[in-house]
Amino acid sequence: MRHTSNAAATRRTVLQHGLAAAAAIASPLSFAQGAWPSKPVTLVVGYPPGGQTDFAGRMVTAGMQAVLGQGVVIDNKAGAGGNIGTDNVMKAAPDGYRLLVGNGNITLNPHTYRNTAMADPLKLTPIGLLLQSSLILAVPNSVPAKNLKEFVEWAKAQDKEKNGIDYASAGPGSLTHATMELFRERIGKPRMNHVPYKGSGPAMTDLIAGRVVAMFDAASVIAPFIKSGQLRPLMVTGAKRVPAFPDVPTAMESGLKDFEVISFIGLYGPPGLNADIVKKTNGAMNAALKDAGIQKGIVERGDEPGGGTPEQLAQMTHHYFKLWGDIVKANDIRAE
Repeated sequence: MRHTSNAAATRRTVLQHGLAAAAAIASPLSFAQGAWPSKPVTLVVGYPPGGQTDFAGRMVTAGMQAVLGQGVVIDNKAGAGGNIGTDNVMKAAPDGYRLLVGNGNITLNPHTYRNTAMADPLKLTPIGLLLQSSLILAVPNSVPAKNLKEFVEWAKAQDKEKNGIDYASAGPGSLTHATMELFRERIGKPRMNHVPYKGSGPAMTDLIAGRVVAMFDAASVIAPFIKSGQLRPLMVTGAKRVPAFPDVPTAMESGLKDFEVISFIGLYGPPGLNADIVKKTNGAMNAALKDAGIQKGIVERGDEPGGGTPEQLAQMTHHYFKLWGDIVKANDIRAE
């Protein structure tokens, strides 16, 4: 995936922290009881069943089982924006039997949860990318703008004529919140009032009704409302167009530079996970993702299949950890 101008610094940081799984420190627990795995492997999901992160974990379990020769099961440890699940794996033994299905919130939460002791997510051992998704900026049909240029002009006019515009998010300190603040910075900081909701569902209800007038969310989340004609997409945040919506331009194509955001879900291990276990798990994950049915299901939802190396996931993790750290600090974004 193409990164912003921070890519070079990101690569240096990855090397400095030694997060690349190829350089993982061998654990004395590794293989102590024979060849890994000798029992079922648990994938911890920090969210309830049915969401995008849960989907990402469940879609690869059968394929991974076939390669590993052991069961692969999901353990939903929901709460605190995914923090409970992350903390559970951070404290797990580095023996490969408890892994994390972690989304991009692991790079955002440490900056937004100011009053909670947060484990350093950069100490997790990256294994591989499960899926990624561009976000889509969508507006209700009541908004007159038909493209990004018109929306920016309209938003700036509302700043002068009224009290700015109201935008929705899935919650304070969420990815949807931080992305809109990044967007607001890039278009000259017009007045845009944050209206947080308890999840994307209720936010979408009010967005469709026009009680709020804009929202970013993952393509797979917002896709049904675009397909039904209830919301109008203005742009996608990735470097390329979303296969499910080939007519929706990217930010760059719309004239907005230095704005690229990907919602990603990766597979991580506890700190110090043995490099041989990382390699075997990564191979099983990649094999599962090559299944044509899985790929079709991912694309139809509006997402893109993952895959690749632990080093690539490590770079992505570091890139967004720094990006969100800067945006949160500049805009005083808080989850608590």
